[in-house]
Amino acid sequence: MQVLQVQLAVQADPAEVGRARRWVRSRLLNHGVDPDAPIAETVVLVVSELVTNAVVHTGCPAVLRLCFPLGDFPGVPPDGSSAVCASGSPASVTAATGVGEVREAATVGPLRVEVADASRIAPAPRHAGADVDATNGRGLELVELLCDRWGWYPDGSGKRVWCEISPDARPVDPLATVDWAALAQ
Repeated sequence: MQVLQVQLAVQADPAEVGRARRWVRSRLLNHGVDPDAPIAETVVLVVSELVTNAVVHTGCPAVLRLCFPLGDFPGVPPDGSSAVCASGSPASVTAATGVGEVREAATVGPLRVEVADASRIAPAPRHAGADVDATNGRGLELVELLCDRWGWYPDGSGKRVWCEISPDARPVDPLATVDWAALAQ
C-alpha cells in the first residue's frame, strides 16, 4: 500500500491549534475528502486534541503528520521508490505542503495522524469525571473513542503519538452518546 504523507511544523503556542485544524481541513479537501463527511470532522477534532496536548503539556514545538493510504494515483513512482512513512508503512510518497502535492486520491482510509514532540513523557489520559461542564481532561478519551487505534512510542529525544481513523469513522458528536459518568469509574 502506498501512503501520501504531509506534515506541518507547529510552534509551541496554543494559537497554533487553530492553524493545525485549518491546515488539516485543507489537506483533506485537497485529497478528495468531503469536508462534511464524518471522517473529516473526526480527523479535525482528533488533530485538535493531539496538537493541543503536544503544545500545551510539553511547551515544545511539534510536527503534525497525516498519512493517507492511497490506491493508484498520478505521481507515484512505478518502482515504489519513496521515503518510508514515520508510521512504518512500507512505501510512502512524501509531499511538501503546498509544493508538488497530488490533489486527487483514489481511496482514503484508514488515515493515520501522528504528532511528534520533544518530550519523552508518556501521554497520560486524565478524566474529567461526571462534570459535563469541565473543559479539560477529555482529550485522550475522545481520541480513544473516535479512533480505531491509538498509541505512542519514543521517537528520538521525544515521542510520537499516533492514531488511525477509518473512513467510516464515528460521528464527531460523541458528547451526545457518551456516558461520561461511566468513563469516570
